[in-house]
Amino acid sequence: MIGHCYKRSKMSSLLNEVYVATCDMEIYNYIESIGGKAIITADTHERASDRTAEALLKIEKSTGKKVDIVVMIQGDEPMITPEMIQAAVHPLIDSKEIKISNLYTNIKTVKEFEDPNEVKVVINKNEFAIYFSREPIPSRKKGVLEVPMYKQVCIIPFKRDFLLEYNNMKQTPLEKIESVDMMRIIENGLQVKMIYTDDESYSVDTLEDLEVVVKKITNDTLLKKYL
Repeated sequence: MIGHCYKRSKMSSLLNEVYVATCDMEIYNYIESIGGKAIITADTHERASDRTAEALLKIEKSTGKKVDIVVMIQGDEPMITPEMIQAAVHPLIDSKEIKISNLYTNIKTVKEFEDPNEVKVVINKNEFAIYFSREPIPSRKKGVLEVPMYKQVCIIPFKRDFLLEYNNMKQTPLEKIESVDMMRIIENGLQVKMIYTDDESYSVDTLEDLEVVVKKITNDTLLKKYL
């Protein structure tokens, strides 16, 4: 799964380089074995963003180069596309004000909407996030069944300095309750830009998810380009 994420991320022309940040030697050795680059990080991180910040500083130290934008790509989304990465990154290139963005897409079933493994998001009219939750939001319990059902897709670009600023912020109450990194930003009064994608993406959190992705990826058009 991580190999798929790595290979597909490498296909993005916007990224200068791709690294896998991990505290696991098995993953590190695997990435090295396929010719990839991996960074060993601490095993105490509670958030992917914290691990990304550590990896960033280690990469900059080893290369002697300071980056502009860091794209955090979760290793459990093996069907991401280069186009999704491009869509997520461009708002940060085009605007000095936007420091972080997230992709989001439609949730297609009530079952998925109610799945706590999927991070749901409510968005304002300017496409900034209002709230993230593992609960089904907005509520369908008041008799309104046709509600906007959106989920976060975990391709998350940060402006370099903002990632470090974020990493120095204390964890916030709602971040801990929801177990969603982005709540730290919202609770501190800052904005998360949301970018819609209609590309299909599937996070693998359960064996059932894995079975779905194995079937879907078999006929995926990108697969032939890197296998």
